Amino acid sequence: MAVKAMKPKLTLGPIAYHWSAHKNRDFYARIADEAPLDEVYLGEVICSKRAPFHEADLPATIERLERAGKTVVLSTLAEVMLKRERKATDDIAGLDAPEIEVNNAAGLYARGMRPHRVGPFMNAYNEATIDWMARQGATHVCLPTELPAEAIAIAARSARNLGLGVEVQVFGRASLAVSARCYHARAHGRTKDNCLFVCEDDPDGMPLKTRDDSPILRVNGIQTLSESYIDLLPELGRLAADGITHLRLMPQDVDMVGVTTVFRSVLDGKVATTEADMRLRDLCDGTTFSNGFYHGIAGYRRIAAAAST
Repeated sequence: MAVKAMKPKLTLGPIAYHWSAHKNRDFYARIADEAPLDEVYLGEVICSKRAPFHEADLPATIERLERAGKTVVLSTLAEVMLKRERKATDDIAGLDAPEIEVNNAAGLYARGMRPHRVGPFMNAYNEATIDWMARQGATHVCLPTELPAEAIAIAARSARNLGLGVEVQVFGRASLAVSARCYHARAHGRTKDNCLFVCEDDPDGMPLKTRDDSPILRVNGIQTLSESYIDLLPELGRLAADGITHLRLMPQDVDMVGVTTVFRSVLDGKVATTEADMRLRDLCDGTTFSNGFYHGIAGYRRIAAAAST
């Protein structure tokens, strides 16, 4: 008899952009009170210079989310180069609660063998890597967005056999690279040390176009992102069948409560995928969707045939 796949948990990744403190507070208040999520990741993952704008609000945000029944996980920086970044990573790695998600090898070193989650910046591309991470104390791994469906299934099976949770991003811009330099500042004639936080002017990333004026990428500080939003809504059934335990939505400058509700409606079997995908498009008006990585082709492409039932 076939074993019925368990329904994955729905998670919200950490905000990648430099939103104002006021916008952050309002965002998480709505997420706590209105979004049908199971888990929420918090913390600055891109630029350590942004962290002081939000650190004072973190305890209250955690308390409000937990009071609303959501599990909170703190994420570390994806790139650790400076003394202050090492200290920030050490501080998070030393916590007993809440859970932490490590996004850089410095975090693994700081955490030691204590339990932790592994974030998508750690490049868990294969079974051997996942096995090594489990032996270092990992309890959960978020797979990179570039993995195709077949590789995801193999990684998920390996993670499950080791007792690990396994997570896949199903919505939002794909993180393609992080750099030591801040192109966002350079594009405005500034240096990384004297950026004046120009990235706050682009709450969904700074658009980049090709020489023939076609949208191609987004820049967010030191991070390069896809122009399109990943949309694996039509693939949720297969992901669940392959043993994915957590589905990650990345915060974008759209109605994320609405986005979360759409994904929850499909997971709960209340809305057909085709109708839900149309609702998602309305919420993200003007932004293209992609699922190319999942289907083993160029990441920016969209396989329309996958958007079934």
